Amino acid sequence: MPTVDTFLPEIIQSTFFSGYTIFNTVVYSLILVLFIIAIIRMFKKIEIDPESIIFSLIPFIIWGSSTRALVDNGIYPKTVFLITPGLYILVGLTTIASLLFCIYLYNRKNIDYRYSLFLIGAILAIPNLILIPHLNIQAMIYVFIAWLIFTCIFIAVGFAWDLFKDKINLAIISAHMFDASSTFIAVDFFNYSEQHILSNAIYSLTDTALSMYILKIIVIVAVIYIIDQYIEDETAKGLLKLAVFVLGLAPGMRNFLTLAIAT
Repeated sequence: MPTVDTFLPEIIQSTFFSGYTIFNTVVYSLILVLFIIAIIRMFKKIEIDPESIIFSLIPFIIWGSSTRALVDNGIYPKTVFLITPGLYILVGLTTIASLLFCIYLYNRKNIDYRYSLFLIGAILAIPNLILIPHLNIQAMIYVFIAWLIFTCIFIAVGFAWDLFKDKINLAIISAHMFDASSTFIAVDFFNYSEQHILSNAIYSLTDTALSMYILKIIVIVAVIYIIDQYIEDETAKGLLKLAVFVLGLAPGMRNFLTLAIAT
């Protein structure tokens, strides 16, 4: 497979394959919006609830995130389809194709598409997990402790606020707490740096990645509330929640696995 340096023109390499900038972040966001609109139409056509596959997508997220973590640690080569945005395209198209195949099996053989989709994702992810050469157990424990603390806080909040009695909403905020935890532990304890523009700006003001929790809680709670209160179309509501879940768990899992693999 060709490397990024030999496959793409210099202007594309510098714009989209050399880290996050304001410009390419905006471009990625616009592409994501268009992608969501197209996927909403697809879900309406196949007539399933996007929320029903949230947990089935976890193996696909692990597959994509572990692939990037293996690239970051030099185990896989840095190629066009193994880094952003190529990896997102590869994982996204594979996931959609797998879902459509599982829906076909469901309609023809009555095989539950949620379980078959989970199985396909697991088959893709397992080889990556086998290739992990070693684990930083200390870092993993730190991330899990931080994640559990904040997830338990929102479980407790759910007893008083109906918004988090919903298991999907709880899964979404938990996914983003995992992302915040992996970032906090990596940056504050293991001398990593954050690549995203907004996060870096906040770190420069607070001098700690603990600020990630504040940012995540404010933004994600607001997003979940707006989706529940103001989005009436059930397919659009489900897909938006699915997208927010993936946008939390995918970078969180990548950060976690990168940190876990590193010595």
